[in-house]
Amino acid sequence: MSTPVNQPITEITVEALAVRLAQGGDLQLIDVREPSEIATASIDGFTPLPLSQFAEWSGQIQAQFDPNIETIVLCHHGVRSAQMCQWLHQQGFTHLKNVTGGIDAYAIAVDPTVPRY
Repeated sequence: MSTPVNQPITEITVEALAVRLAQGGDLQLIDVREPSEIATASIDGFTPLPLSQFAEWSGQIQAQFDPNIETIVLCHHGVRSAQMCQWLHQQGFTHLKNVTGGIDAYAIAVDPTVPRY
């Protein structure tokens, strides 16, 4: 995936993510980390779409997710998820949020039972 960083993407803090997860409702959650990372630490409800497997799932993204529903993207620190947000924006997704600090920040500030790596 080569995605130019040119479109500002909305960011969500891990604290705001915790509130948003508790609220529920129409929400799509995508985790772009690798399977080994997800096996180490994860947040319930996130669909794994590892960037290393981009060729396998990219053609099905519009069938799997609704471009008009709020979509929150997570990675380890927020860099890969920002790349994914840029790509999703190019695919027509309109309500994207990148988790600032990723799952590492979530483990520090929200849920210390989530392992850090």
